Amino acid sequence: MADTTNTPAAGEQKTTGPRKLLGIVTRDKNLKTRRVEVQRLVRHPKYGKYVKQRTICYAHDETSESHLGDTVEIVESRPLSRTKRWQLVRIVTKAPSRTLSNLEGAVAGSLPTTPAAKAEEKK
Repeated sequence: MADTTNTPAAGEQKTTGPRKLLGIVTRDKNLKTRRVEVQRLVRHPKYGKYVKQRTICYAHDETSESHLGDTVEIVESRPLSRTKRWQLVRIVTKAPSRTLSNLEGAVAGSLPTTPAAKAEEKK
């Protein structure tokens, strides 16, 4: 009889293991929880234009080492709370400066929009 085990055919790779994502930390106010925004490009089915979409994931950071604006790698895990289903694996890049991302929800690299910053731009 032929072997009927579930082995991948030649050229195919079997994907096993937890899912990993790269994203930017957009909130670090909680003690061990980080809000990570994962952006992706999706092609519009009718028009063919690529549209940016985002997914918000709440990740567990045991040592609280990541901060606002950091690019992090997260991995899927068992449910840790009502919304938290991810764990922080590593920090890929640190944010350039805490002053650039001083607003909650700001993405690293964006300019602050404070009234003082607008006054300096006008000069």
